[in-house]
Amino acid sequence: MSFFCNFQSDRCPGAISGNPLNGLCEKVCLQAKKVFDACMQQSQLTDIVLNITNLTPQTPTYPLTFVSAKSTVSQGTVSNLLIEPLAERRNSARVKADITIPVSVAYVDANGVEGVATSTLTISKDVILNVPSASIMPYNVEAVVSLVSTQGSYTAENQFTIDACVSIILKIVMEVELLVPSYGYTAIPPCQEYTQEVCAGFFELPIYPE
Repeated sequence: MSFFCNFQSDRCPGAISGNPLNGLCEKVCLQAKKVFDACMQQSQLTDIVLNITNLTPQTPTYPLTFVSAKSTVSQGTVSNLLIEPLAERRNSARVKADITIPVSVAYVDANGVEGVATSTLTISKDVILNVPSASIMPYNVEAVVSLVSTQGSYTAENQFTIDACVSIILKIVMEVELLVPSYGYTAIPPCQEYTQEVCAGFFELPIYPE
């Protein structure tokens, strides 16, 4: 059983049925990360140079053959951040930053031995985002990143040149305390154990066709 596995309760996540005011019992203060603005840019980049390190196995036989590359985390590193408020647009600012994406590179060496290495890709972004007005609590700029590549070649010692699809989501966020209406604590159902029941589908069939 789970929230969404035939669990019927007025205190579980899901669609609201009937009057949404029914069952409200308190105001709850939640500490959360509020997103004030966000934007996404997706690009198909060519001729990206990746200098690889941390090769596993440590002593491959060169040259290497590129297999694939992908980002290893969803959170990019934001550096060289510059925020310039725009006088002509209220609460808007020019946000410039370098976004660094950790990358894992898969390859095959000259002897056909599969290997993996690490690298990073840094991309500069220059966008306009809405920022909150001045307050005691500071806001931050975060980046959600994703990279995938299946095309590349070995162009120098421990270096690949690749084409990649890259998605970057920039967000203006702040840790806040929000007051929200609540239906009380969630009812947690017991877990439903996974079993391979050979006859389950057969037994669920009706006796006669509909």
